[in-house]
Amino acid sequence: MAELPASETPGDPALCSGRFTISTLLVGDEPPPSAAYDGSHASHVTLGSSLYMRTFGYNTIDVVPAYEHYANSTLPGEPRKLRPTLADLHSFLKEGSPLHVLALDSRPSHEMTDGLVEDEAGAGGEKPGEPVRFGWVKGVMIRCMLNIWGVILYLRLPWITAQAGIVLTWVIILLSVLVTSITGLSISAISTNGKVKSGGTYFLISRSLGPELGGSIGLIFSFANAVGVAMHTVGFAETVRDLLQEYGTPIVDPINDIRIIGVVTVTVLLAISLAGMEWESKVGVLSPPQLLQSSGVWKESQRLPNGHSPSSFTPQDPAVAIPKGTLMAIFWTTVSYLAISATIGACVVRDASGNLNDTVTPGLGACEGLACGYGWNFTECAQRHSCRYGLINYYQTMSMVSGFAPLITAGIFGATLSSALACLVSAAKVFQCLCEDQLYPLIGFFGKGYGKNNEPVRGYLLAYAIAVAFIIIAELNTIAPIISNFFLCSYALINFSCFHASITNSPGWRPSFRYYSKWSALFGAVVSVVIMFLLTWWAALIAIGVILFLLLYVIYKKPEVNWGSSVQAGSYNLALSYAVGLNEVEDHIKNYRPQCLVLTGPPNFRPALVDFVGTFTQNLSLMICGHVLIGPRKQRMPELRLIASGHTKWLNKRKIKAFYSDVAAEDLRSGVQSLMQASGLGRMKPNILVVGFKKNWQAAHPATVEDYIGILHDAFDLSYGVCVLRMREGLNVSEVMQAHINPTFDPAEDGKAASTGGARPAVSGTAEPETLAREEQASTVFQLEQGKKTIDIYWLFDDGGQGPLYLKKKIFVASRMVSLLSKFRLGFHEVHVLPDINQKPRAEHTKRFEDMIAPFRLNDGFKDEATVAEMRRDCPWKISDEEINKNRIKSLRQVRLNEILLDYSRDAALVVITLPIGRKGKCPSTLYMAWLETLSQDLRPPVILIRGNQENVLTFYCQ
Repeated sequence: MAELPASETPGDPALCSGRFTISTLLVGDEPPPSAAYDGSHASHVTLGSSLYMRTFGYNTIDVVPAYEHYANSTLPGEPRKLRPTLADLHSFLKEGSPLHVLALDSRPSHEMTDGLVEDEAGAGGEKPGEPVRFGWVKGVMIRCMLNIWGVILYLRLPWITAQAGIVLTWVIILLSVLVTSITGLSISAISTNGKVKSGGTYFLISRSLGPELGGSIGLIFSFANAVGVAMHTVGFAETVRDLLQEYGTPIVDPINDIRIIGVVTVTVLLAISLAGMEWESKVGVLSPPQLLQSSGVWKESQRLPNGHSPSSFTPQDPAVAIPKGTLMAIFWTTVSYLAISATIGACVVRDASGNLNDTVTPGLGACEGLACGYGWNFTECAQRHSCRYGLINYYQTMSMVSGFAPLITAGIFGATLSSALACLVSAAKVFQCLCEDQLYPLIGFFGKGYGKNNEPVRGYLLAYAIAVAFIIIAELNTIAPIISNFFLCSYALINFSCFHASITNSPGWRPSFRYYSKWSALFGAVVSVVIMFLLTWWAALIAIGVILFLLLYVIYKKPEVNWGSSVQAGSYNLALSYAVGLNEVEDHIKNYRPQCLVLTGPPNFRPALVDFVGTFTQNLSLMICGHVLIGPRKQRMPELRLIASGHTKWLNKRKIKAFYSDVAAEDLRSGVQSLMQASGLGRMKPNILVVGFKKNWQAAHPATVEDYIGILHDAFDLSYGVCVLRMREGLNVSEVMQAHINPTFDPAEDGKAASTGGARPAVSGTAEPETLAREEQASTVFQLEQGKKTIDIYWLFDDGGQGPLYLKKKIFVASRMVSLLSKFRLGFHEVHVLPDINQKPRAEHTKRFEDMIAPFRLNDGFKDEATVAEMRRDCPWKISDEEINKNRIKSLRQVRLNEILLDYSRDAALVVITLPIGRKGKCPSTLYMAWLETLSQDLRPPVILIRGNQENVLTFYCQ
């Protein structure tokens, strides 16, 4: 260990320069011999209780950029490299911090990663077992080539050429190449925008466009691959069936032979898949693509009865032609060579009987078709549709014209079986990835993996069942169009993902593959959708309908995933654009909205306050839940980031559309002042302050009452409206939540914790985010059905009209206001004229009010002026005799109004009444609280005391 002078501590400048002897010490390592370091590289230095590094010749805990700081995991056997936190650099290095022990797993949560980084390490940072890796040759190139040289090329390209003609077949091929080429460029851009894990197309789309579209594509892509197993297996079964018929050994009949052979084959493929990826990779490459090229030497002999003739440059007669959309659907699952279609179309006729006696005989009837020019007459079988050979009728035409037919057969076997096996594995793997993301219910059962390769055995069985169901159809021409639309959906969404990620200018969109264009990607997406409808319009509608249904389901359920999708980036762009756009237009009375800053503290402490405001801001206006953490800022600041996430999750779970905002402050009032001045953005700023009634004001520390009333005065000074909610049972439910979150209680609503002297109590509430998210939601009266009860509104003074505007049911007004209400078109159910509110209240109620303020009276009538001044300075909340006399009429009015409320609104669902205003410096806080207490006491329904900012929010003009 380094010997340092006693005056040189790890934080001293002397430590940051010079040359001295140190020793490298890592946790778990033996200390090496001492050595002199000259700063040419970085090394760990342990000084006292802190760990420093020597970087660029200086001793510092700051580090240079490293790959490990950004990856989710490190290589096996290597120590984890950690970046110091901002607190480590800016404040102080804590005991037990990651840099101190080098053992804290700072791995970012799944929510905070971009979703494109693969979790490579298992529990404890060690890999449970190296999975099988195919490499780009076996894993990409050969599999793509086998898909290209697949069942459609061998068994259906001649038939498509006969139906469409060489020219239209070339159009189909070139259009296929166009879309797949554009899609290839788009998928290259997406897949090079970060590390990609298993999941294929689903993974790319879901991490680019989000779970809404990604989840739906994951399901249909898995289904399409499962159906693809059936398509390739039926192609194999057709070939075997034809061979059996050629040798005169059918099993049952042509259709059932395909079913029997297909089911047996797919069962064998299932067994290979269950055996593991090693077997799958070996079997998957048993059929080299060169088989097709080896068989491409066409016979020179002219076996015209079997169909050889240059005859297929034009489409078949429209009277018997199959729709071109169907031809494209059957072909679309692969892209082939133009030369093959041209060659085979030029040397084989569409219809041929195979009978050597069907020659042109003059005088024995007309001869139709191009074969007539070569001396053959196949008119009779063509008219009866009984020809066995030719491009249209014989699916083994390529074998017939090849130089060595067994190579074609071997190519068919290899391509169909390997493609079927690849589709089986792909369907299960993609579905497993979807299951692990937990976007949909009831599918998690199929996501369980087994072995070092995490094999989705249950997914294999599900894909097998789907494949068997479609093999029973036993018709390749029927199966191929079904999956074509699903794959075209994938092409469209891949291209749209690339376009959307580019157009939103997301900072996270930085693909290393640059040879793409957002406009070509958009063109590819549009063309793919158009082709879907050209192929089979009803299948396209079904595919789009399934996607929309699954999309709406995920939007409704809102799964807790965060992949940094381009949809999120686009939402931000739109929100920013609209927010800035609002600043370009002046506010208008007709567009007034109550934008509320609600002093909830921790929102889960006062759910009734949250629910009340949420009832009239939901989908209509802004709601911000404000929370002031009281205490020294250095101590409270670290809590802000921690608790904000949890409270936001709580609001989302409660389905309250609101923001959460918190500040750290030395006292409640200064914190609320900060919230009122800084909350909001542009035109979306709060204009109403909503607070809960200070229920225990008589027992609380008088300074807290001063702060409470001061907050209301501050709101009026900032041109806020003020709304105070009082409920008979109180608002703070934190006492019943002690088992869940261990809060620090707010004495403003807890009479037992209050005192009449001493220091001001701290008001805060903290909770772990995950605990808040799992917390059981408390129900409130604002969530319950109220039946036929009324909302009674007492609009006593003209404050601009905030109360009547959004709480319009039954209203009580002075007689001269009835005609005014009719002009505002507020739609009240009933309007009642109030009795004389200025008549004297009952004596017992007046006595109750006087007893309420008695403990707070200054009783200065018989004291000298100096004594009174000193008492007012020390106790500003005390009420002088002069203040009682000046405000006597207003005090009696509150007593009288309470009597009216008890007479008329005892059984209402909610009572809304104009909030009285006390002048600053003229009305002590305790007297004002006595007014609010008297006005709302003994009422069963919730009471809202509301006062606008004296600016109009109602108008009877149309402009």
